[in-house]
Amino acid sequence: MSVPRVSLARMGAMILKEFIQMKRDRLTFAMMVGIPIIQLMLFGYAINADPRQLPTAVLGYENGPASRAIVAALQNSTYFRITVLARDVAEVDRLLDRGQVQFAVEIPTTFDRDFLRGERPALLIMADATDPAATGPSVGALQLIVDNALAPLLTGTLSGLAPGASAAEVRVHRRYNPEGLTQYNIVPGLMGTILTMTMIIMTALAMTRERERGTMENLLAMPVRPIEVMVGKLTPFIAVGMVQVGVILTAARLLFHVPMMGNPAVLGAGLLVFIIANLAVGFLFSTVAKNQLQAMQMSFFFFLPSILMSGFMFPFRGMPGWAQVIGEALPLTHFLRVVRGVMLKGIGIADAWTDIWPMLAFLLAVSVLAMLRYRQTLD
Repeated sequence: MSVPRVSLARMGAMILKEFIQMKRDRLTFAMMVGIPIIQLMLFGYAINADPRQLPTAVLGYENGPASRAIVAALQNSTYFRITVLARDVAEVDRLLDRGQVQFAVEIPTTFDRDFLRGERPALLIMADATDPAATGPSVGALQLIVDNALAPLLTGTLSGLAPGASAAEVRVHRRYNPEGLTQYNIVPGLMGTILTMTMIIMTALAMTRERERGTMENLLAMPVRPIEVMVGKLTPFIAVGMVQVGVILTAARLLFHVPMMGNPAVLGAGLLVFIIANLAVGFLFSTVAKNQLQAMQMSFFFFLPSILMSGFMFPFRGMPGWAQVIGEALPLTHFLRVVRGVMLKGIGIADAWTDIWPMLAFLLAVSVLAMLRYRQTLD
């Protein structure tokens, strides 16, 4: 039997057929174009490894010329943005615990007097070091900012006080992660990224697999409501998610020695809401996707912005304002604050609630959309 020669006509027909099939699969085509655009936008405009304008609280027991010069220099620098004038140490601790400020500057009562005496007074800087990448560049610029602020004051009658070294000592207290260990930041964050990826993909594939195998008709013929189907499909995956959490927490403690400073029950509450929210996203994707490939593509389409804009890989406060608004809408952003807050800061339910309720709101919105989409598939 002779092998037919290669025909350019047949080859052209096959190429045309593939283009027509690609045109019909609009979702896949949109993913092929959309994902590179999203990556370009995120890496080109949103991602910044050198965050600036970090929120800073000032606790000033002095209001002399040296103290005012330092506060003005911090405010005028590109690294710090003074947002709170704290009244006492308790307020400073509360602001740092809740993550409302990245830094807190404490000016001692004798700072100006010691400065005028040439005694090189100490300036205390407290930093939220749960994410070392967010505080590193700013901490490195602190001493230079303070020296430049005090240099104009060492003139005239005070010129003899100008020391050979710095006019004031900057003492940095790295809260929650004094040694700046990256695993203290990365390992708790991995819990959120792993759950996001696995929960969404498993749920989306489970529903689309029913449709591809033809068992969806049996499910639709059953006398069950959409909410009952959703709860029934998602509940087993909640147990799977909890098993994953147990493995990650065990490894975090035994292998990486990540502390658990807070109440595990608070972490459990945040975990439960976060897992269900991701499962709801997967269920929503399953009502849109026509096959398992599309379900995978949509899952990746959601996972990519989540991992890049949540503060897991890059400092959240280093992103521009519009990117932070998008990041605040992602459940992973709030879960990272909860898990790091409980494990590293020891926050309670009152502080964690500020990030739990946005996840609940996200869960409600996605669940409503999923129910509406599921009803449409019934029609």
